[in-house]
Amino acid sequence: MAKRRSIEEHRISDPRTNDRIRVPEVRLVGPGGEQVGVVRIEEAIRLAQEADLDLVEVAPNSKPPVAKIMDFGKFKYETAQKAKEAKRNQTNTILKEVRFRLKIDKHDYETKRKRAEGFLKQGDKVKAMILFRGREQSRPEQGVRLLQRFAEDVAEFGSVESTPMIDGRNMVMVIGPLRTKAEAKAESDARKTAAKSSSSAEPGAEQPAESPAE
Repeated sequence: MAKRRSIEEHRISDPRTNDRIRVPEVRLVGPGGEQVGVVRIEEAIRLAQEADLDLVEVAPNSKPPVAKIMDFGKFKYETAQKAKEAKRNQTNTILKEVRFRLKIDKHDYETKRKRAEGFLKQGDKVKAMILFRGREQSRPEQGVRLLQRFAEDVAEFGSVESTPMIDGRNMVMVIGPLRTKAEAKAESDARKTAAKSSSSAEPGAEQPAESPAE
């Protein structure tokens, strides 16, 4: 017989179970997912006890509420494991910074562009910043043109989230990745798996011996 759990053992967010379900009748779902139909709550609890399982209210707002016969302890454990796995796989977007000078040479620009593309491929945002020196502050339009050029050059991997704006002595623009960090991680893992599979294949494997000609 299923053990009755005290109210103290249940969190507020937990669904109601067994004799905590205080409604006259429920739409009952059996332990195998079969639809039993609308039954009195006393009958539903009896069926759960006979199966040595719990009666769990899974849709309290339905009319009548839907209750399922299941192992509530196992259900809570599996739910907690899924939440833990989801949290472990969750990755937060990081704001990376790339700094430019207004009079940047071609080589330095390409280096910064490639670095930004790497950040965007990983699913991170890029904060592009131009550091104005002296009289350069009187030429903000040149900074806008540089950042617009930069946005066009990395458009394959990201799009502008905030247009160029003055921030003190600097000008900043934020570019967001075209794919999420989770998607980037999944693709990276897939590439690693494919590379591992490829390297495990023996090169120059022996070919089957030809049958002697008759």
